[in-house]
Amino acid sequence: MESRLKFSSDHRAIEGLPIRLVIALVVGVASLAIMMSMLGGVGTISETEVDVEPAPVTVDADTSTDVELTVIGDDGNTVRDATVIVSSESAWLDSAAKGTTDDDGQVQLSLEPELKQGQRIGTLQVDIVPPTNSDYVDDQANTEIVVIES
Repeated sequence: MESRLKFSSDHRAIEGLPIRLVIALVVGVASLAIMMSMLGGVGTISETEVDVEPAPVTVDADTSTDVELTVIGDDGNTVRDATVIVSSESAWLDSAAKGTTDDDGQVQLSLEPELKQGQRIGTLQVDIVPPTNSDYVDDQANTEIVVIES
């Protein structure tokens, strides 16, 4: 008859257990990291960054100037129904100017910026609010309008 060892006295099974647990943990964490990175990119795949092209880029201080702003996505297409807001930065405006782009992605705003006494150059900040229900986003800084002393 066969001699059977009691389970409580058999220590062979525990010899490789710690290293097997460590390997399973490392493989599991690496797999989870890969899956999470794939899921994290799903929402951003179709997003298109927008920027603005002002014409002219430089305007004179204390002078009313009509500036045409064209909103363009990084895919090269113009963006219609985007709201463009021009506000004070290092140059000053009485109030922020805003408008909505037409079918060609353009809006024309009348600006009369001022500079502080002794200031020779300044900038106006341009923000874009993309149209709702679109894949456009405005996460990065946009082109600024430069104001020079006239």
